[in-house]
Amino acid sequence: MPAVALKAMFGGRLQTALLVAGYFVYLLVGAAVFQALERTAEKQEKMAAAQMKEAFLQNFTQLTVAEMEQFMKNLIEAIQNGVYPVGNESQFEESNWDFSNSFFFAGTVVSTIGYGTLHPKTAGGQIFCVFFALFGIPLNIVFLHRVGKMLSLLCKKLGKFLYEKGMRKKKIKFLTLLFFLATGILVFLCLPSVFFQITEGWSYSEGIYFAFITLSTIGFGDYVVGKSDRKYFSYYRVLVAIWILFGLAWIALLFNLLTTVLEDTEKIIVKDLQQIGKVSKDNVGSQQRRCWPVQFIPEEEPLPPRAGGDAMKMESLTADSECTKNEKKVFSNSKTIAIMSREFNSSLDNC
Repeated sequence: MPAVALKAMFGGRLQTALLVAGYFVYLLVGAAVFQALERTAEKQEKMAAAQMKEAFLQNFTQLTVAEMEQFMKNLIEAIQNGVYPVGNESQFEESNWDFSNSFFFAGTVVSTIGYGTLHPKTAGGQIFCVFFALFGIPLNIVFLHRVGKMLSLLCKKLGKFLYEKGMRKKKIKFLTLLFFLATGILVFLCLPSVFFQITEGWSYSEGIYFAFITLSTIGFGDYVVGKSDRKYFSYYRVLVAIWILFGLAWIALLFNLLTTVLEDTEKIIVKDLQQIGKVSKDNVGSQQRRCWPVQFIPEEEPLPPRAGGDAMKMESLTADSECTKNEKKVFSNSKTIAIMSREFNSSLDNC
């Protein structure tokens, strides 16, 4: 291998490694900052929700209609802020802004998914979120582009291997695309759905639904991991965030592939329509020419005579025909003169 190619290969790998390392360091720093800014405020909200619940349980038989409505408003506000006053006090101590959840939130920010179930509520957290997304979203795009290149390189290596085995190019292209689609669907949709079915208690169809809505960055927020009363293992949401980041690269390539297929199909349809229009126009012109009267059909111009023997032959034939015409004319005139002289002589004899 030449030294230049070897240097370029190692340079590309080093660049990829630095990009991946920098990307995850950026997410880790963001998660730590969000945790520091939001965890204290969340504890205060949970304490207020616990006191509200306790006061309601002690006096719910004596509450007026206005007090009940105020309680419902406070309850709805607490739920919207991610505080669920359900269970005992030990459950209130569990934070939505621990490191795992903070890392998951940082990943949803830079990937623009934005479920909406977890969001910063302090002024410092909101301002930091703006600047974190401002620089994190472009970094995420660069990261996904590099991961997409790595996936494309794997497909190219598979195609090269099949080509060396003697397969045709069309068959190689079909098999590599099939491998890309099947592997991606299995790794990023089917297997994670089984995992969510076991961990979250969802049905398999709900797992498929959540996986696609998440990876396509639609992010309705109706299904979110780690939000039920189940016991989750440590760094569960960190693992889900990593799955999201690599799944985004795969589905971006899938959407790009589908876009290319649709554009090629559109070009083929337009080309076929143009050919059909041209053929129909020629047929209409031919039908109109057949229906024209004879006097309106333009006469074809005679071809110029060829040089050489053919031209001389044509000239001789023309000359012969002219001579024949002159001879006939002379013969007719002489015959007329003879008849007139005969009649004149007979008249003289009568005299």
